Amino acid sequence: MNNADDFETPEELTLPLRALPESDDEPTQALTAPRSRRKRLVGGIVAGALALTLTVGGFSVAAAHKAVTVSADGALAETGTFTGTVEALLAEQGIEVGEYDEVTPALDSQLADGLEIEIVRAQPVDVLLDGTTDVLWTTEEHVGAALTRAAGGRSVAMAVSRSAERAEIDLPISGDVRIVSMDGAVEATAAAPIALQALLDEHGLTLGEADEITVAAEQDGTTVITIVRWATTRVSESETVEHGATTVKSDKYYEDTKKVTTEGVDGRIDRAFEVTTRDGVEVEKKLVGEVVAVEKVDQVTTVGTKKRPAASSSSSSATSGAVGGGVWAKLAQCESGGRASVVSSNGLYHGLYQFTVSTWRSVGGSGLPSQASPAEQTKRAQMLQAKAGWGQWPACSRKLGLR
Repeated sequence: MNNADDFETPEELTLPLRALPESDDEPTQALTAPRSRRKRLVGGIVAGALALTLTVGGFSVAAAHKAVTVSADGALAETGTFTGTVEALLAEQGIEVGEYDEVTPALDSQLADGLEIEIVRAQPVDVLLDGTTDVLWTTEEHVGAALTRAAGGRSVAMAVSRSAERAEIDLPISGDVRIVSMDGAVEATAAAPIALQALLDEHGLTLGEADEITVAAEQDGTTVITIVRWATTRVSESETVEHGATTVKSDKYYEDTKKVTTEGVDGRIDRAFEVTTRDGVEVEKKLVGEVVAVEKVDQVTTVGTKKRPAASSSSSSATSGAVGGGVWAKLAQCESGGRASVVSSNGLYHGLYQFTVSTWRSVGGSGLPSQASPAEQTKRAQMLQAKAGWGQWPACSRKLGLR
């Protein structure tokens, strides 16, 4: 047996570690799995410092002593213990392990000399789980890994916090990234962890106030950022309203008279719309204003009902020098003094009824009116009156009371 005097005097080693405080959050999902040692240390969820002390003595039980390394909360220290398991060591030193923290090796693992123990603290992050806001506890440090482990066949995405035109999430982005928007897809790689907004700025992507952004992950851990562009614009449209047509009767006109007394005018309605588009595709069109810019006016055609005075049959038997009595004789007397061959001083008007050559020909006359017989002139005048009314002789027909 060794003599106790051969052992070194006991010494005390202090290891600064921090305990995880209790959380008020009620997690619905936690991510835990073996981790590579010393690679990821999650800090910030601490309440104070614990002192891990080791007393090394020279006793016969020295063979049960183990020197181990503990890594937690950003601190790395070597210590010694006579306990048998990882859980016993942590309990001995008063180091609390949260429900979702990762301990490597597992708590029930046997201690061995030179063993390295790593504690990775879980942190809560806001997510959308199957479309519902939830809290996820994860020991992963980046979006892709955290969401891939949490999925389990469900739809999981980071909850994005929006402030003005900025976007933030609880974890940084690292590794392969695909950004999808109406402008196309951008493939990128984040060599170092980067915040969501910084990544968008790096690629010149600006979010509108109404735009939507989703941060999810594929099975291979690729972070997928989807941007949906929403826009609302005001547009104006005009509609032409065709005018109608009506016919009315009036005793102001002779029964063989038909004329347009009110010209028709098409109307116009101007409308204002708010148009909402999703990625450039119209999804809503809302009427926000309407005004009648031009009132329509229906066309009105008036048909006369006034009886005409009976015409004298003497016009058909008129002599070559004058026309017989009755209305046509009176009209001829008014227009030309009853002279069949008279021509106006300007040479434009001919005969009993002062025809122009073009008007004469429009009713089938040939040659000059002043060279035709009185009977022919009266016949053509009656045809003209039936076609165009008494208005062809405005002054004399009014004087004779014909209109």
